Amino acid sequence: MASNACAKGKVKIGGESIKASRNIVVGDKIDIAADARTWNIQVTGLIDKRVKFAEAVENYIDHTPEELKTKDKSMSASFYTGKRLSKVGRPTKRQRRDLDDFLG
Repeated sequence: MASNACAKGKVKIGGESIKASRNIVVGDKIDIAADARTWNIQVTGLIDKRVKFAEAVENYIDHTPEELKTKDKSMSASFYTGKRLSKVGRPTKRQRRDLDDFLG
């Protein structure tokens, strides 16, 4: 998802769109535009591997103005992933089989 966002020009450093392969250094100010929110963050530390959200938050400072932050609390803590909400939309494979059995 991050590489797609970079390819679409939604991730910028210093006002310039970046490629997903670009190295990030401490002090970079990154602007990220997602469907539901915009972030302006500054990198304060680098991480070698994936870590919990609580640990990752310690490595950047969020400079996003309050008016640009989302009003929806369900998406305020993380990036919008584009996945559908649970029990909304298309049925799961199991639900579809149950429905097929019910209808005959």
